[in-house]
Amino acid sequence: MQIPAFPAVTCGIIVFFVGAFLTRRVPFLRDYNIPEPVAGGLMAALVTWVYFLVSGTQITFDLIVRDQLLVIFFATLGLNARFSDLLAGGRLLGILLALTVIFILIQNAVGFLGTSLFGLPASVSVLVGSASLIGGHGTAIAWGPTITSVSGFAAAEEIGIAAATLGLVAAALIGGPLAKYLIERDKLEASDNDTLIVGLPDEDPGPGEPDIDHIELMRAILAAHVAVLLGYLANQWISDLGLTLPLFVPCMLVAIVMANTIPYLFPTLPWPGGTRALAVVSDYCLSVFLAMSLMSMQLWTLAGLGGPLVGILILQVVAAMVFILFVVYRFTGADYTAAVLSAGFAGFSLGATPTAIANMSSVTKHHGPAPLALIILPLVSAFFVDLVNAMVIQFFAGL
Repeated sequence: MQIPAFPAVTCGIIVFFVGAFLTRRVPFLRDYNIPEPVAGGLMAALVTWVYFLVSGTQITFDLIVRDQLLVIFFATLGLNARFSDLLAGGRLLGILLALTVIFILIQNAVGFLGTSLFGLPASVSVLVGSASLIGGHGTAIAWGPTITSVSGFAAAEEIGIAAATLGLVAAALIGGPLAKYLIERDKLEASDNDTLIVGLPDEDPGPGEPDIDHIELMRAILAAHVAVLLGYLANQWISDLGLTLPLFVPCMLVAIVMANTIPYLFPTLPWPGGTRALAVVSDYCLSVFLAMSLMSMQLWTLAGLGGPLVGILILQVVAAMVFILFVVYRFTGADYTAAVLSAGFAGFSLGATPTAIANMSSVTKHHGPAPLALIILPLVSAFFVDLVNAMVIQFFAGL
């Protein structure tokens, strides 16, 4: 049974509110920065699993609107970016990129160890390594047939998709607790000069906080839509040059250019960057995207792939946590931004970039803003990771 596009979005909004209810009633979810759409999405995925077990009917969702929300979300991130911040974070971006490359190698080494322990073909290691975890469902699906052909292992594709699913769940659950541990251990605090760029603080606004009116909200939505429209054109031009990038990348880059030119060319024109209205639009797009992503997980596909897969994924989660605590946090500055980046690194190293952003957003709503972390991590995960990952996958798969 497939739920059409519009009802699927409605379900995503309902799932978000379920998650919001849970995070406000369950102290663990609230205190350890578990994002609302994660809590609600996992609950919905469990419900559809139970329904499948009882009725034998699969519930699937038309996710076309979900993917459009992701593009708009990244446009809103770009609208908040300032060249001065990006230049200041250039060194940090380079460090994060280098750490990501190192971890891709570690992730596949752990995958190779796991396949050796459980008697699986060596080439399958990438499907319980970076192809499915850092790469996500798309990369796992793309490499599955190749690995099946090379290894002769018929279940390779299913293992890749299952590993990506379990990795996504783990990524959504460990990022917030890791950041909370680092913030409390080192008594870290956010800068008073920064503002949230995704969502609003958890606490009630103070008397000096401006209200959001409908004009500001519509202005923020219009700016994001213009960035997406120009991003579509830029993406077509990039494709004509023979390059392939996720659509959200050119949309975010166009938005960054807009944010750093329009306010100076037209100083009297109200600009939504840094406003509470744009933060709300960002939060809506990300929350519904993530809620829809998690509620659409088909957990019944994991049945029968249990033992070895779960064992390898536990090794991967432990490796990620150790690497984040002892390497990522230290080399990105061991400050508040580094703690937020640690939550994000957990999100995309085991799951996907939106999970990373959701982890960081949940932390910043609770503890304070870290806008640089929210800008540079998507640049690393979108621009560089796929290229490096493809080369490493080929090496470990023996291609």
